[in-house]
Amino acid sequence: MRVALHTRVRADRTEEYEAAHREVPGELTAAIRAAGVREWTIWRSGSDLFHLLDVDDYPAMIAALERLPVNIAWQARMTELLEVAHDYSADGAGATLPVVWEL
Repeated sequence: MRVALHTRVRADRTEEYEAAHREVPGELTAAIRAAGVREWTIWRSGSDLFHLLDVDDYPAMIAALERLPVNIAWQARMTELLEVAHDYSADGAGATLPVVWEL
């Protein structure tokens, strides 16, 4: 399934956010892949961040990652940098952007 997300980086923290993503821990990327993510791309427009994931099952991915220490540490780091953070609700409801149109 493809999932789109929207988050927002603090305007004064964009460089730190981008630097952090050049150093994503290998343990975290391995856990993300093991949770069924084939691809995850983030685009930035000003402070707005748009994520596109190709994942087997988004709610299952959230459940697999939410209690992992490496992910908890990463999310804490991101919370410092983000104005609008990812919604880590148990079922992913409310976190994804609705599809408006497809070709």
